[in-house]
Amino acid sequence: MKIAVIGGGIAGLSAAYDLAGQGHSVTVYEASAQLGGLASGFRDAGWEWPLERFYHHIFTTDHAIINLTNEIGMRDRLFFRAPVTAQWWRGCGYALDGVLPVLRFPGLPFIDRLRFGLTAFYLKFVTRNWQKLERVTAMSWTERFAGQRVAQVIWRPLLEGKFGPHADEVNMAWLWARLRARSFKLGYFRGGFQAFADELGTACCRRGVQIFLQTPVNIVTQTTNGWQIIASQSLPVEYDALLVTGAPGLLARLVPSLPGEYLGQLRRLHSMGAVVMTIALRRPLTNGIYWLNLPKDEFPFLALVEHTNFIEPVHYGGDHLIYCGDYLDPDHEYFRLDAQTLLERFLPALRQINPAFQPDWIRAFWLHRETYAQPIVPVNHSRNIPPITTPLPGLYWASMSQVYPWDRGTNYAVELGRRAARIIHEYADQHRYAVL
Repeated sequence: MKIAVIGGGIAGLSAAYDLAGQGHSVTVYEASAQLGGLASGFRDAGWEWPLERFYHHIFTTDHAIINLTNEIGMRDRLFFRAPVTAQWWRGCGYALDGVLPVLRFPGLPFIDRLRFGLTAFYLKFVTRNWQKLERVTAMSWTERFAGQRVAQVIWRPLLEGKFGPHADEVNMAWLWARLRARSFKLGYFRGGFQAFADELGTACCRRGVQIFLQTPVNIVTQTTNGWQIIASQSLPVEYDALLVTGAPGLLARLVPSLPGEYLGQLRRLHSMGAVVMTIALRRPLTNGIYWLNLPKDEFPFLALVEHTNFIEPVHYGGDHLIYCGDYLDPDHEYFRLDAQTLLERFLPALRQINPAFQPDWIRAFWLHRETYAQPIVPVNHSRNIPPITTPLPGLYWASMSQVYPWDRGTNYAVELGRRAARIIHEYADQHRYAVL
């Protein structure tokens, strides 16, 4: 079959790779100038490696992306390390990335530290029934089983950081999946995630996939035998099947003829956007901490990620790189403020983290924003998610909203893309037999 994929992110490329491997003719349309989607990077003068616009790493449990890395010949470029992850409490960052650091955390009495450790162990290693967990909110479950103090000191800051005013809506299955998938060692690619996306694109091309960059799709029309696409200023092109990757609003805009029930499901999906400022410093900010979770009532952003405490500054011209990141409703003022104004909002927080910090430590800064970055997952969320196969023949949709209960990320983008490819290939077989 002749298949179009809208979106050159990790899900779209993974689907294209498998579909082409199954003998289909595949074309990928990507609106931006590079592949990778939310995992794409940028590069400053003097940097050896590009850097992700939005902080990225993988876990040792992320088998989907690890297996694909092996398939496309990149295994020697993937490595794992164990950087320090910490929680901010009363003016200091305390590591919480192991049993002993948790037991030493002074923010809770010993009995509560023990309850925190036992419930985390139960969620990560014992329970597998996430369907039951999605019937209750994460806050109510943690308050009941881990205790009020643990819920307020550990879990509420995480939920408020991720979901802001929606923290009390989030179901427990999401928190279970976060713990289930995590590992103390974190993975990264030599050359960054942009190198992985580019190599996956090259592997697609070796299988015959056509990839068009800077080619947004403007019009999608259902035809008698499939789908017609008009991209940029090009002429219409006919396809037997179409996979749209991206936000629910993108699919609703491109195909308003979708049946009302499916469109209603799309419109009931809500998400947070991401605002991330990357700052190049002339000296390190933290004392070796890679990831620092911050309470939203004390700081103007969710997380401080010092990337160069994970990956050596030598790959970035000696810069010490930090991310100041947050998840926010798409109508938040951070999506409207210019980079300089937002930097000025953030500067006092950098001094709060390190009192020695001075603005002249800053060499350069960049601001990246996406309005669709973190799906909101209320109680019984599995009922809300539209299937990959839409009600219109030959039309498919794959987005981070469908990786639930898992959290969005490159591993689940790979899994989703390959799952979509299997579904489309089954449709192709049925279509072929119908023609015969």
